[in-house]
Amino acid sequence: MSSAGPSPSRGITRFSLTQTRDSSMDPLARDLRAEFITVRIRWFGLAIGYLLVNMGDLINVADRGSAQFELNAILTLGAVYAIIDTMRSWKGKVLLAEFRILISLMEALFIGVLCYFDEGISSPFRFYYFLSLLVCAIRHTPTLTFATFGLHALSYSLLGLLSVLSGRSGSDDAVQMLLTLVFLGWAAWAIIALTGLLKTAGERLGVLNAELLQNQVHLEQRIRARTKDLQESQALLVQQEKQAAFGLLAAGIAHEVGNPLASISSIVQMLQRRNTDEYTTERLGMVHTQLRRIHRTLQELVGFSRPANQQATLIDIHAAINDALNIAKYYKRWKGKEVRTVFAEDMKAVRTIYDQLVQVVLNLVLNALDATEEGAGITVTTSIEGSDSGEAIVVVSIADEGHGIPHEAHTQIFEPYFTTKATGTGLGLFVCRQLAQQELKGSIDLVRSDSFGTEFRIWLPLVRR
Repeated sequence: MSSAGPSPSRGITRFSLTQTRDSSMDPLARDLRAEFITVRIRWFGLAIGYLLVNMGDLINVADRGSAQFELNAILTLGAVYAIIDTMRSWKGKVLLAEFRILISLMEALFIGVLCYFDEGISSPFRFYYFLSLLVCAIRHTPTLTFATFGLHALSYSLLGLLSVLSGRSGSDDAVQMLLTLVFLGWAAWAIIALTGLLKTAGERLGVLNAELLQNQVHLEQRIRARTKDLQESQALLVQQEKQAAFGLLAAGIAHEVGNPLASISSIVQMLQRRNTDEYTTERLGMVHTQLRRIHRTLQELVGFSRPANQQATLIDIHAAINDALNIAKYYKRWKGKEVRTVFAEDMKAVRTIYDQLVQVVLNLVLNALDATEEGAGITVTTSIEGSDSGEAIVVVSIADEGHGIPHEAHTQIFEPYFTTKATGTGLGLFVCRQLAQQELKGSIDLVRSDSFGTEFRIWLPLVRR
């Protein structure tokens, strides 16, 4: 069994959202982005440092002389630290994330030692303090940045003290040292203000981005819902148009065939009233019986194709099932199939729409006929069961001995335009479920489907007389 045509083009492009965390709102992601920036700043500083130490004479900078080895050794130590930091960043981790003040202390000592072995407080390496403050402001909080400024100021002050004690300081060194500390403090304030503004803007942008993603998800859900509603409305309209066209065709056939049939029937009755031999009388009786059969078939055809009665009334559910089977027996695949009915003896009246119930049962029976081969059987069963709410319900079961529905299609068979048939329309089971839920106030479910057959059940509320 299956529903019945190919799925049409949706006509609407769907957005596809990758369900990931919003990295702009993730503290670890923010730290890693900051790490990538600070790693580059460190490597830039180291490159400039090596250039000053080893190529100072080529770029008109004072030659480091005997201190060149020590300076290279200190820079190499910094390069080792930068390599470790870079590798941690590549692995998505932050180096010494729990001891960030320790990094500031290490940098203060590192810069102080570099300046000491170079030119003291006038060494170009003192500008590393500014780079360190920039790195700290990007990576850490304003409080930690101010603490780093304090460590750098202390380091530079100790450097000035050592220069005085060693006799390396000149008359202008005190002014230079004071200006450096002033500029260092001003740079700390400016950098903290700027990075704070950037962080605030980034966080705000992250919030707006999260809202945008949420709105996009909501829009996608609404598009899916509207698309599904449109497809269902289109499917019902197509089914109604098919039924209306079928009704016009049936009415035309009944009219064109009915008139000659009435004339033939009249002639046969006239011949029967004449004195004829027994053989002719018997043969005319057989003709008259077949004419009545044709007339009854036309009545059933016209009756099924007429506009459905939308009035819910107390009906005999077994009569509705028999009417559906009487129509189904004219289907070409009825031949060679055994259709059995097992009706509950104490069945009560059901308040529902008679014509709609006939249509639902007929469609399920036709699907069962399509799914079975000659010699196989179809069983229509009725019973009364109790629901979870304690109310009695009528169950109509249509079970076949056919090839079954593929397991991967079980969740899709009630969708409009989905079909497993080569020539189906994909509307049969969809319309059945819509009628069962909206018109009959019940439901329809696929109970089982395997290589031994398929079973559908219709659930209807029971109204006792």
